[in-house]
Amino acid sequence: MGKSIGLLFMLLAVAFASAGSSLSAQVVTDSNWVDWVKTATLYKNGVELEQPVLALGGPDKLLLRFDVLDAEVGNYRYRIKHCNSRWQVDDMEPYEFMNGFEEGAIDNYNPSFTTMQSYVNYYQYIPSAYSQFLISGNYVVEVVLQDEPDSVLLTRRFCVVEGSVKVSAEVVAPYDNASIFQRRGVDVMVENNVDYAGEMMPPMLNPQFFDVVVQQNGRIDNMRSLVFGGYDRNALAFRNHAENVFYCGNTFRYFDISNLRTPMYNVRKIDDFGGEWYVTLNPLESRSAKPFIMETALTGGMKVNVWDRSNKQTEADYANVYFILPMKYPYMNGNIHIVGDLTQWHLDGASRMEYNPEMKAYTKMLRLKQGYYAYQLLFVPVGETEGQTGVLEGDYYETSNNYNIFVYYRAPNDRYDRLVAYMRR
Repeated sequence: MGKSIGLLFMLLAVAFASAGSSLSAQVVTDSNWVDWVKTATLYKNGVELEQPVLALGGPDKLLLRFDVLDAEVGNYRYRIKHCNSRWQVDDMEPYEFMNGFEEGAIDNYNPSFTTMQSYVNYYQYIPSAYSQFLISGNYVVEVVLQDEPDSVLLTRRFCVVEGSVKVSAEVVAPYDNASIFQRRGVDVMVENNVDYAGEMMPPMLNPQFFDVVVQQNGRIDNMRSLVFGGYDRNALAFRNHAENVFYCGNTFRYFDISNLRTPMYNVRKIDDFGGEWYVTLNPLESRSAKPFIMETALTGGMKVNVWDRSNKQTEADYANVYFILPMKYPYMNGNIHIVGDLTQWHLDGASRMEYNPEMKAYTKMLRLKQGYYAYQLLFVPVGETEGQTGVLEGDYYETSNNYNIFVYYRAPNDRYDRLVAYMRR
């Protein structure tokens, strides 16, 4: 490691060792644990903008990428763990969930080229060569320092799905017919998959063994575990409950910093001084009282891109990106957060905007790699953990949202939560 990174780690080693050793008791999220690890992504090789989900026994692999902001090459390892349906590391041993190696050195890397910010881009295929997953479920991959295995630098979640049941879903008006122009319900049906070649489910599905979870876009603050609503022939119906209903939000805001020499979409100005790029976005505004406008935008995703270079992974530079939301007075009953892949969907200090009384505006600076980013502004009331779209974005039923549906199954004698179906609606 470089001297600066080595010194920083020495100062924080105790904290991260503690965090790493207690990870099994925590709910795992997509997180960077140090600020010199940036732009960590995990996706199916060749498919960047979808959930990292693999079919059990299938040929596909996931590609993990991340940057370390240092000119020197470091020594890093990855390791894979199995989780329960609530994303807590369970007690499954590596030989029970994987054939081959569940950890190893990350030997694939390339240094940055012609960038102001020096970095090394690392990548790792999951599973590695000659390895395969033996069981379905939730998984997490951790990246650690070679010589500090208890110090987790980043975590990324992914899933392996069986396909042993069939899931279907329909986006409908809310069951209570209230706020029909701001909310939508997600009705889910689970039934036997007669084409599944592996172990079959019982002919009559038992709802007490199932856990159906719905995620709106990439949000982690409003994920829902659905309530069983009765049988529909031989299928399980999860509908007509409050848990099925989501506020629709608005089309995601977006900006493009693929070109740092000429302002592109929603970029007001670009400056470079002191060996760094500084990007100021167009001033933000509340959209809650504005007419809905249908636009094409990623649903909170990001895509690394550089306009005038050939290799986006190593020739894209980093910039300090400034968000400004003019407002005469600050909210006294809550906070504003920038959510999307650019902040790993967290509602924490890293995503929270701060009010500047001199500017009469909320501001935030994020250090981001060149590319295309989509995001929303969530208002989080004091004392609550779920964000609200209506305050600053508005809620419009016409909004195009992605709903990720995970169907877990655990019979009384099972030792782990099986992921028996997944779909995106």
